[in-house]
Amino acid sequence: MTTNVRVGSADAEDHARLLPLAQELATSYDVEVSTFKAVLDSQLVAPTGLVLVAEWQEQIVGYALAQLHQTFHANGPVVWVEEVMVAERHRGSGVGRALMCEIEVWGTRQGAAYVALATRRAGSFYTTLGYEPSATYYRRTLSPAISCQSS
Repeated sequence: MTTNVRVGSADAEDHARLLPLAQELATSYDVEVSTFKAVLDSQLVAPTGLVLVAEWQEQIVGYALAQLHQTFHANGPVVWVEEVMVAERHRGSGVGRALMCEIEVWGTRQGAAYVALATRRAGSFYTTLGYEPSATYYRRTLSPAISCQSS
């Protein structure tokens, strides 16, 4: 069991230690190193982005990426969790819970109405934390061939 995990903001020096976890999470895409670093760097300075790392014994054992965005329906901002990843050997030890708690604290400080996410592999984890199913998630992969035409 992982104890004494420290959750805090990521920094630019974390990219090499975060990359393997992002690659393990990805199932539909291959994580490109240069793109990963560029996205991390941009999110570290974005006032509406949050990148957290969970460290245990000086190793990154988990991370989270979240965005704050404005909405009409919630009368202001909401937090969307893009990614949460915990190294397999540390799952069930409180690392994911600690990451989600920090996202919730950050969202509260930002005045967000709620935190939301999509998952297909960890539903029971989020239910345990008090999250409830709310909508069906739809996705369309984009390509240059897509155009908008009236029918």
